[in-house]
Amino acid sequence: MRVLLLYPLFPKSFWSFEKVLELVDRQVMLPPLGLVTVAAILPQTWEFKLIDRNAQELTDAHWEWADIVILSAMIVQKPDFLAQIQEAKRRGKLVAVGGPYPTAVPQAAKNAGADFLILDEGEITLPMFVAALERGEWQGTFRATEKPDVTTTPVPRFDLLDFDVYDNMSVQFSRGCPFQCEFCDIIVLYGRKPRTKTPQQILAELERLYELGWRRAIFIVDDNFIGNKRNVKLFLKELKPWMEKHNYPFPFNTEASVDLAKDPELMEMMVECNFNAVFLGIETPDEDSLNMTKKFQNTRDSLADCVEAITRAGLRVMAGFIIGFDGEKSGAGDRVFRFVEQTAIPTALFSMLQALPDTALWHRLEKESRLYTSEANINQTNLMNFIPTRPLEEIAAEYVETFWKLYDPITFLNRTYRHFLMLGVPKHQASFTLPTWVDLRALLIVCWRQGFVRKSRWVFWRNLFGILRHNPQVFSYYIVVCAHNEHFLEYRQIVRDEIQAQLADYLASKTAGVVVEDKEIQSAA
Repeated sequence: MRVLLLYPLFPKSFWSFEKVLELVDRQVMLPPLGLVTVAAILPQTWEFKLIDRNAQELTDAHWEWADIVILSAMIVQKPDFLAQIQEAKRRGKLVAVGGPYPTAVPQAAKNAGADFLILDEGEITLPMFVAALERGEWQGTFRATEKPDVTTTPVPRFDLLDFDVYDNMSVQFSRGCPFQCEFCDIIVLYGRKPRTKTPQQILAELERLYELGWRRAIFIVDDNFIGNKRNVKLFLKELKPWMEKHNYPFPFNTEASVDLAKDPELMEMMVECNFNAVFLGIETPDEDSLNMTKKFQNTRDSLADCVEAITRAGLRVMAGFIIGFDGEKSGAGDRVFRFVEQTAIPTALFSMLQALPDTALWHRLEKESRLYTSEANINQTNLMNFIPTRPLEEIAAEYVETFWKLYDPITFLNRTYRHFLMLGVPKHQASFTLPTWVDLRALLIVCWRQGFVRKSRWVFWRNLFGILRHNPQVFSYYIVVCAHNEHFLEYRQIVRDEIQAQLADYLASKTAGVVVEDKEIQSAA
């Protein structure tokens, strides 16, 4: 069986960093970990080719070679995902699909022509698919009634990836999250009981990547890496000597809940294992909104104190923020901006709230007849897909203004500088290696653009020399985050243009009487 593993296109997004990737001659931030894991679970007597359409051209030769096409996608990949299903069927290919988007909205893939829907988690449903093929069946839907034991998951087929096109690598330690945030689809997809791999499993994956020559950053893609703190600490205890033995070949990044700040031992262990950044789902500084969305874990301690504790421990903080919660008071965007400035978080993902399929928020809004559409899109260039409790035009205006201010080049550089002055320094140090020509060229381009061409020139040089004077050990990471300015300078304009265009269409339809009046919704809420 010859299997074409096909990963659809992503739109430009907050995390796509095209302008930054151009500096280092790479095309994509992260590889399709799900598809290389699928390849490891399927029979190893089969042949596999992986095409990531974000980095590689899909040719006629690929189509002709394949007996079956397997696609995986997230919701933001929906347009190309559906288009590639249709193209595969036009070419007479069997098509199987899986991943978060088809699991949440299976009918869309079915309507596009997919023959097999391999839904939920593949450790359970992929063997069902293989058995169906062996029985001579040419279509089917496979679902799981339980969550798999991830200690049985094999090492992903990293050998199918072209390492040169990716800036970071992906591995997964756990699935699931113990919390109950109303808007989150992670607990719907993976449950509230975090399931972890064994330390030996993860070390085997890292060893495989090391053998294949990977020496750059690894993103541990868990939606809450510390969901099972006991097992995380057992893993980190085994990881530390492995990293020492291999001379710290990878820096790690991951996602975690803010209660990480209350566990100094865990933070110290992470830093000792060369973790250097963590993404936090802060969402909003408004406690009423946090309670409304059932993100109670963010109300137990001062969020600003948590950010500071994590930063001083040596972990650069990235964070997510959302506008548009029910009952939210005017000025929410400005409160987010002031919080980000207060805590000096360089990278603040800011989005309008979306009701994702099958989440608690989705079901509540459906009962209240407040959903605009049957689907959602979590990109930063989309209006909300439901009727909020304050005027949408007010929320959108605050959103655009706040996004624009967050990524003003000088504001961003100053915030990044303050953050890195505060950032703790790890005790370990890997052996010095000479920078590559690609890295040196990227540094020179950033210095030229931000230090000479733009109005930010004086701020750039003042801050750069300030870091070299006060915290020189973080210099390499500091300059990388400064380079993110190249992306945000363009992306904030994209956000403004897209949101304003969609808002104009919304207001026109509202004037024509297509949209429910805000007063009716507010009174109903």
